[in-house]
Amino acid sequence: MNGFVRTLPARPWIWSFIGAAIVFLASLCSTGGAGADGIIVAAFSLASFAVVVGMGQMFVMSLGPGNVDLSLPANIGLASAIAMKVMNGSDSMIAAGIIAALASGILIGLANYGLIRTLRIPPIIATLSTSFIVQSIDISYGRGLQVKPPPGFARFTDLRLLGLPVFVLVIIVASIIAAIVLGRTIFGRSVLAIGQNMRAAWLAGIKVERIRALTYTLCGALGGLSGALLAAYFRGSSTDIGNEYLLMSIAVVVIGGTSVAGGRANLPGLWGAALFLVLLQVMLNTFGADASVRLVTTGFVIIAVITAAGGHAAER
Repeated sequence: MNGFVRTLPARPWIWSFIGAAIVFLASLCSTGGAGADGIIVAAFSLASFAVVVGMGQMFVMSLGPGNVDLSLPANIGLASAIAMKVMNGSDSMIAAGIIAALASGILIGLANYGLIRTLRIPPIIATLSTSFIVQSIDISYGRGLQVKPPPGFARFTDLRLLGLPVFVLVIIVASIIAAIVLGRTIFGRSVLAIGQNMRAAWLAGIKVERIRALTYTLCGALGGLSGALLAAYFRGSSTDIGNEYLLMSIAVVVIGGTSVAGGRANLPGLWGAALFLVLLQVMLNTFGADASVRLVTTGFVIIAVITAAGGHAAER
């Protein structure tokens, strides 16, 4: 036990799981212990979407200071509309709709990198510019679109195994695969090496620009996939379905223990951070807090947690 406590400073992401457990217990106390199963299922379901988006953001931010994808909300909104339009309510078109959402996200990711590489502008400006363009396309394409997901796709988000939705278990498996890619493959190690020192990585023979292009493309693809899944879960697409995932994707990455300076990432921490933030919202809803109180409280908590648990990540 003493050994575990001594290792906590080296594992700041553990605090996100501790925080999630504390908030969960507080929610149960406020309800007298009622609805525990429902809270757990809802928390894991909503957290899984944050994890999908957060994985892409984590890879991008691991490339080094200034690397961030601000186009994710617009990406998610457009992908949700494209997926639902291609599926057109037919179970036979589910695969085609998911592929279309992935293709949309991949194109956005490539556009982000293209602006960064061609115009030599900071990623935050490039991805923000892409976001405005994609939002314009999304508004013209998706406004008024009332296409529901195919029955089979909607039922998939309701299927349960071991008490949890099947899609949550699928995302957990995907997280494990992503952790292996990050820590055990040439691509993952190259991303971390670039984040630690781009010039040193280039001198070591790493194809820096190819890795950066693949990373932004991966982030875009995960945003597209998230758009399709969100449309199924909420039973329809929306131009603003991804709005909350801009700050959420960055918060889960930093609170989860990934360094904002790049070169160090932690995938298990994404789950702890996502569960913490979702359960915090659930607790505030339970207490009857209105939207403004929830936003302010969440903002203060995020600042406090990042300062206490992840602030050292920026010190390099």
